[in-house]
Amino acid sequence: MARIAGVNIPTNKRVTISLRYIFGIGPAKAQEICDKLGIPDDRRVNQLSDEEVLRIREMVDRDYRVEGDLRREVAMNIKRLMDLGCYRGLRHRRGLPVRGQRTHTNARTRKGKAVAIAGKKKVTK
Repeated sequence: MARIAGVNIPTNKRVTISLRYIFGIGPAKAQEICDKLGIPDDRRVNQLSDEEVLRIREMVDRDYRVEGDLRREVAMNIKRLMDLGCYRGLRHRRGLPVRGQRTHTNARTRKGKAVAIAGKKKVTK
């Protein structure tokens, strides 16, 4: 099992797919890494030599901000918005959608499970 940037990447998948398991590497960056190192698209992780895995590891560490560093940077950006007290920071603080989505209905992912209001009766006609 190859370990890159502190993440065990799956061995039976193609290299471009396996690299996406690293936080901060998506489809475009994974393809870019393989192109720069000359790794074919159909190559699987278990077919890579130790030297190729080492080259991937060194390139990711040197050229990209991934995993812990990236998570820390994102958390600091959100904390900065909350400390400023700007609109986006307030939405983060209250656990509501940040990017202008409606909250009258939907928004359950951000708001959490719906809580019933005590004493409220359903109106029947």
